[in-house]
Amino acid sequence: LEAMAFVDGLTGVNNRRYLDLRLKHEWRVAQRDQAPLAIILIDVDHFKAYNDHHGDLDGDTALRWVAEQLQSTLRRPGDCVARYGGEEFVCLLPRTSLAEALSTSERLRKTIAEGRHPHGASPVAPYLTISAGVAAQVPGLDERPESLLDAADQRLYQAKRGGRDRVCPSSEAPADSEHVPREA
Repeated sequence: LEAMAFVDGLTGVNNRRYLDLRLKHEWRVAQRDQAPLAIILIDVDHFKAYNDHHGDLDGDTALRWVAEQLQSTLRRPGDCVARYGGEEFVCLLPRTSLAEALSTSERLRKTIAEGRHPHGASPVAPYLTISAGVAAQVPGLDERPESLLDAADQRLYQAKRGGRDRVCPSSEAPADSEHVPREA
């Protein structure tokens, strides 16, 4: 029952409840060890249009496919994928610098794009794409884990405003690390 309480019923990855508990735990570990903790907040681009065009059942299939791709692309045992809500996912990466998180998020973005899962209503590409906001920090004693999630959320919306199918890092990263693909 406990395992079922922490798994998203649709996608089979961890759910928001699990993420909340795991983030608090990893935050405390990172504070204690003065180690970096990174988050990648991911949104499936134009997913409402996907559902409107392909139907809700195909939308469910697409979300399961995205979850599988994200899960299989993460390489380290401690890394975690969770469905955050709707078409949003979070990757929690303990002991991961911003540069490492950017590399991971770009690998995730490419995996989804290269999968060429058809999206007949996207103005970005004829297949599913994702946008990602990335944040990492060594937690201070007076900081809360929500600050890391908020930073990733701000970057996600920046990526979406910037054209989608891109990764947007927190301001600690060099500006040229943003990705703007233009492939068809």
